[in-house]
Amino acid sequence: MNNGLVNRCGFLAVAVAAALFSIFPLTDTDIWWHLACAREWVQTWTPSRLPVVNVHEYFQRVVGFVYGIGGAPLLVAFKAVLWGAVFALFLLPQKKPCVESQSKSASLAGVTLAAIVFFIFRYHFEIRPVLFSLLFLGIYWNLLPHIFRVSHLALRVSHLAPRTYFLLLFVLVIQWLWCKCQGLYILGPLFAVAVLVSAWLDAWRLEIKLSKGLRLFHVGVVLALFAMPFLHSEGLNLFLYPFGLLDRLVGMSPSAAVFASEIAENRSPFTLLMAGENVLESVVMIALCGAGLVIAVWNALKGRLGLMPICLFATAVLTLVAERNFVLFMPVFLYGVVMFCNLLGPRLEAWGSKKITSHHLLIIFFCLLFFLLGLWARSLLAYDSSMIASQRVPVDAAAWMAAHPHEGRLFNDDRAGGYLELVNPDDSVYIDGRFILKTADFFERYLRYADDPPLFMRDADSLQVGRAIFPLRYYARWGKLVSALETLEDWNVVYRDSLYIVLNHNFPNLVSER
Repeated sequence: MNNGLVNRCGFLAVAVAAALFSIFPLTDTDIWWHLACAREWVQTWTPSRLPVVNVHEYFQRVVGFVYGIGGAPLLVAFKAVLWGAVFALFLLPQKKPCVESQSKSASLAGVTLAAIVFFIFRYHFEIRPVLFSLLFLGIYWNLLPHIFRVSHLALRVSHLAPRTYFLLLFVLVIQWLWCKCQGLYILGPLFAVAVLVSAWLDAWRLEIKLSKGLRLFHVGVVLALFAMPFLHSEGLNLFLYPFGLLDRLVGMSPSAAVFASEIAENRSPFTLLMAGENVLESVVMIALCGAGLVIAVWNALKGRLGLMPICLFATAVLTLVAERNFVLFMPVFLYGVVMFCNLLGPRLEAWGSKKITSHHLLIIFFCLLFFLLGLWARSLLAYDSSMIASQRVPVDAAAWMAAHPHEGRLFNDDRAGGYLELVNPDDSVYIDGRFILKTADFFERYLRYADDPPLFMRDADSLQVGRAIFPLRYYARWGKLVSALETLEDWNVVYRDSLYIVLNHNFPNLVSER
C-alpha cells in the first residue's frame, strides 16, 4: 500500500470517526430552549438582565428547520455530519503534505490517537452553537492564510490575485452570519489577528518587505471582521456580548463567579479532578493539554512560531481554565499531532522496519479501531429510536403536565426548563439554561433552595408557585427539598416516574398564570 493511499484513507478515517462517535441522543439540555426560541422567542417568568440579545438566532433557525423536518433523529444525523466536517476542515491543510511526506507508521499512529480521543470525549460532540463556531473556524483555518499570504510575488495590494478578494468577501459574509450564531464570533477576528501575526513573522524571516498599502489592507481586513456586529440591528449590544462570555469564563463579576463555580463544564479539569468528578476525562484532558503545550513550546523553540503553535497554546490554556473549551482544543491538537507525526515519520518508519512490519502496524491499528467501534455500537443499543435522552429531560412528565393544567406558576430545575418551553409553550418556566440572563442574587437563591426547604416554601408562597417538577436521578440535587415537600399537607405528589416527580401546591387565593 503506497503512502498516498494510506494518508488519504487516514484523513477520511478521522472525519468519519468524528461523525460516527457523534451519533448519540440529544443529551445537551440547552438544545431544547434553542428549538423553542426557533419557533418563537421565549423567556422565563422570572426577571432577566437587560439587554437581552438573541445572539443564537441564526443557529436556532437552522436547527429548528432540521428538527421540524425529521425531529431529534435527523438533528442527530445533522450534527454528526457537521462534526465530521469540522475535523475534515482542520486537517485539510495537512492533507497534501501528508500524501507527499508522512510515513505509514505516522499516519496510522495519528488516526489511532484521534479515534481514542474521539471515543473518550464523544459526549462532547453535542449539537450546540459552538459547533457552528468550530465549522466557521475550520473555514477560516483554510482561507485566512491565503488572504494574508506574503511572498515576493505579492508585495503590494495591486499584486493580489482576484481570488483573494472573493475569499475575503466570503469570509466577511461568514463573519456576519457568525455574529448571530454564537457569542464566540469574536474568535473569528482574533484568529485573523493570529494569522496576520504569523504571516508578518514569515515575511520578517524571509526578509520580504511589505508595502505600506498591503499592511494597511491586512489591518483593514481584521478591523472589518471586528466591525461585523454593527451591521446587525443589535449593533453595540452584540459587539459587547463576548465580554460577558469572558466575564463568565473567568468569574470577574459576582454573577459570573457563581456561574463559573457551580456549573461543571465551566470549571477547570483540575477542579473537577480534585472533586472526583469526570475523573477519566479530566486526567486525559489534562494530559492532552500538557502534550499540546509541549508541542507548541517545542515548535516555538525550533523557530517555528507559526499559526499552529499559537492556536494550540491558546486553546490548551483555555481548556485548563474551563472544561467546556476542550472542543476548541481538539481540532487544533489533532492538526498539531499530524504535523508532529510528519516530523517524526522517518524515525518511526526506520524503527518500524527493524522492530515491526507495516503489516503488524495495520493489524494493531484495525484491532484498536474495531474494538472502539464495537464499544460504540454496543452503546447505541442503550438508546431508543426517539434519540432524546429521557433521563435528562422530563419527556413523560411533560406530556402528563400538558394534559393536566395547573393553577399558579411553575417551578422547575434548570435542565428541564428548555424542554418544557418547547413541548408546553403555554406554561412559562422558572429557569432554563440561559444563566447569563440571571443575576448573581437570583442564581445563588435558586441554588440554595436544594438545601434550604423553608426558604423555597416561603418563596413559593410569595411567588404564587402552584406546581414544581424535580429530577429524581440525573442531576438529582433536589432530594432534600423533595422529601421535605412530601411531608407537607399543602404539597401533593401528582405525578411520579423513575426519573421525575411533579408536585402541586395548594393554598388559598392562588392566581392562575396560565
